[in-house]
Amino acid sequence: MAWALKLPLADEVIESGLVQDFDASLSGIGQELGAGAYSMSDVLALPIFKQEESSLPPDNENKILPFQYVLCAATSPAVKLHDETLTYLNQGQSYEIRMLDNRKLGELPEINGKLVKSIFRVVFHDRRLQYTEHQQLEGWRWNRPGDRILDIDIPMSVGIIDPRANPNQLNTVEFLWDPAKRTSVFIQVHCISTEFTMRKHGGEKGVPFRVQIDTFKENENGEYTEHLHSASCQIKVFKPKGADRKQKTDREKMEKRTPHEKEKYQPSYETTILTECSPWPEITYVNNSPSPGFNSSHSSFSLGEGNGSPNHQPEPPPPVTDNLLPTTTPQEAQQWLHRNRFSTFTRLFTNFSGADLLKLTRDDVIQICGPADGIRLFNALKGRMVRPRLTIYVCQESLQLREQQQQQQNQQKHEDGDSNGTFFVYHAIYLEELTAVELTEKIAQLFSISPCQISQIYKQGPTGIHVLISDEMIQNFQEEACFILDTMKETNDSYHIILK
Repeated sequence: MAWALKLPLADEVIESGLVQDFDASLSGIGQELGAGAYSMSDVLALPIFKQEESSLPPDNENKILPFQYVLCAATSPAVKLHDETLTYLNQGQSYEIRMLDNRKLGELPEINGKLVKSIFRVVFHDRRLQYTEHQQLEGWRWNRPGDRILDIDIPMSVGIIDPRANPNQLNTVEFLWDPAKRTSVFIQVHCISTEFTMRKHGGEKGVPFRVQIDTFKENENGEYTEHLHSASCQIKVFKPKGADRKQKTDREKMEKRTPHEKEKYQPSYETTILTECSPWPEITYVNNSPSPGFNSSHSSFSLGEGNGSPNHQPEPPPPVTDNLLPTTTPQEAQQWLHRNRFSTFTRLFTNFSGADLLKLTRDDVIQICGPADGIRLFNALKGRMVRPRLTIYVCQESLQLREQQQQQQNQQKHEDGDSNGTFFVYHAIYLEELTAVELTEKIAQLFSISPCQISQIYKQGPTGIHVLISDEMIQNFQEEACFILDTMKETNDSYHIILK
């Protein structure tokens, strides 16, 4: 088989020698395939060639992107070959990102002499945290009131126009810039990677973030909504000077490795080139609606009244009988999640039926939703109710009626030798606050009257005395104590209740 390698600036002698060497190196492959001659289809079918082919991007690897973004921070030397680069940043430190125009002559002529819009985001690298991003950011806002996750250092930046940061989007900034002019933006990341770890025992590994840049051009209406290019890189953020120590530690570890082991790792580069990626799916940020102007000072936010979490309106509790069944369809499961205040996870469980959700273990749910909401969701899936602090049983029959019925039972038992008399029906009352007011409301509900119609509640004590019920007395009731309720009607439809 004849091979012709197209090598620019190479003479015929070198070309013929390379062809002979290449043919000689492949001659053994044909014999291993069991044929006297070999074909390229057989060679490319070998696993090693398949592996290399799968690692290539689907498009032409020589494709030149219209823009290139360069983060001026060194990559970690402890990253294996074919893995994505990892860059360490210090919390609050300004880092330069150079915005470069890589367009060929005549490419994208519609943006010549015009501005483009770039949106910077710091997002989660882990898919599990991406699904709960809103929840995670709201928790961070609650712990760090007035702070932002991402800021622009305006005095150090060059070529940016109209920088903006929406107070409701802590991890996003945006600005306009001219590709024909030199543009460098300095960003500051104020959150650290360990703030979003599930277990905080000290020494835990922080979660990785992504710095993503999405660039848009104007449409016919003057809105920056037409996507041009997106790129991102993986970062970890440490406390001040922590990134320098981590970089030094990685470098020392690599120096101790053997030359053979070092070949499995990437070298450390002085800068980080953001690689092309898909645009961020939440395009709600990309609009031309007025947004607050950028302010170098951190913006504040208001808390919802009467609630323990920021910007969250109280919702009515879910009904007690709202249990998820194995026969629940995916659409009904989505409604169940909304009703039980799990709206954050509806997108994650889009195709889950009731049977799918009920098959999840406690560890599965906690890993997906985090500890707090994971335990809450698991308890809701299993239909677990909160155990009341105190349970008592009451019977509405009066003592006189009970004595009469008891006499009838004894008489019938004496005559027939069997106890088929009337039995007494008790009602359970569950108390949480253990107060007299709560007991009054529960008894009024049992009698289907208003709590205002119950004047006092007494407990029959020794020698038949009536003791006024107090909070302290209820707190000393025995669990599952039984009482007979005797009512004494007063004027104006009011009652005295006696617990016997």
